[in-house]
Amino acid sequence: MWKKTKRCRFKHRTPLDDVVCSILWEFNRIAVVGLSDNPWRDSNYVATYLLDQGYTVLPVNPNISQVFGLKAYADLYSAPGPVEVVEVFRRADSIAGVVDQAINIGAKAVWIEGGYVDPALASRTCHAGVRVVMNRCMAIEHEKHLGIRR
Repeated sequence: MWKKTKRCRFKHRTPLDDVVCSILWEFNRIAVVGLSDNPWRDSNYVATYLLDQGYTVLPVNPNISQVFGLKAYADLYSAPGPVEVVEVFRRADSIAGVVDQAINIGAKAVWIEGGYVDPALASRTCHAGVRVVMNRCMAIEHEKHLGIRR
């Protein structure tokens, strides 16, 4: 189990809180799969927040060429490495394939937004040595745990 960072201001209540905190604290390069160039989409808001906090964001979306002045990549295989965290904003039927790509490229963590929970997929991901968070918003969790600019 990972332990709470010294700068965390949130009282950890579950082992998942430890995983969340460790991902937010230890890693900087985040590939946002399904990042939209539409400012009204959740993926756009969260990516903007992460950029403002000092994280490096790698947009992954085959339907756009860029967002925030950053080149967008068609998939995780074409994104420049290393990719530490893969944050997923995709429909449920696409998530397992994205997780497979994340495992194959050596990502350290997968963070799935949007109410998605799949215990079998989480177990498979953890057995591959990849930390996993499901059904939590990275921006909200960052504000709760760290609430600071990195």
